[in-house]
Amino acid sequence: MKKITTLFLSLFITTIAISQNSKGAKSLLDDVSAKMGAYQNMFIGFSQTLSNEDAGIKEGDEPPIRGEIYLQGEKYNLKYLGNDFMYDGKKLYVINNDEKEISITNGDIDGDDGFIYPSKLLTFHKEGYNFKMGKLQDMNGRKIQFVTLNPIDSNSDIVKVELGIDAKTMHIYKLIQTGSNGSKTTFTITEFKSNQPLSETFFRFDKKRYLGQNYTID
Repeated sequence: MKKITTLFLSLFITTIAISQNSKGAKSLLDDVSAKMGAYQNMFIGFSQTLSNEDAGIKEGDEPPIRGEIYLQGEKYNLKYLGNDFMYDGKKLYVINNDEKEISITNGDIDGDDGFIYPSKLLTFHKEGYNFKMGKLQDMNGRKIQFVTLNPIDSNSDIVKVELGIDAKTMHIYKLIQTGSNGSKTTFTITEFKSNQPLSETFFRFDKKRYLGQNYTID
């Protein structure tokens, strides 16, 4: 009877600890999202690397992909993978500068492909994930608290997301996404600015400008 009671108490305490860990992780993410979301706007410069041990691709084999994004509420202006992505709150404009082609769609990127886009950094975790605290690590002289997010959907293309939070600034510093195919995509924020002076037309698509440069608009 004593062994059964001890086992029950052990399981009970473990359950409470897991629950508190989960609540603490979610609370931290909510606090970070609230702080960063309170800025009038944000500029984020980032680098992206890819690795896949099963395929023999190691991080650092290829130079990082660099990009930058301005965020203001739901609106954003993103330079990424050689394209410009502009979302004005209603329509998404994808501008291919090499081909001089522009596609326009109603609504934002839906993320159905399982990829976490830079424009979704502050909101992706709000639905579809379980949370737990990860390790506190020293990175480039900064204390980075990781939170591990596991998709609730067992069929998700994402196996795990590790989100690194700067413990001092309460800003997102790093996002590591592990896919079901073994690939690991790492976003690192290399530059951050808040409340930048932006014009009223900054997130507005200038159709005449691009037509004047002989762009094709779908």
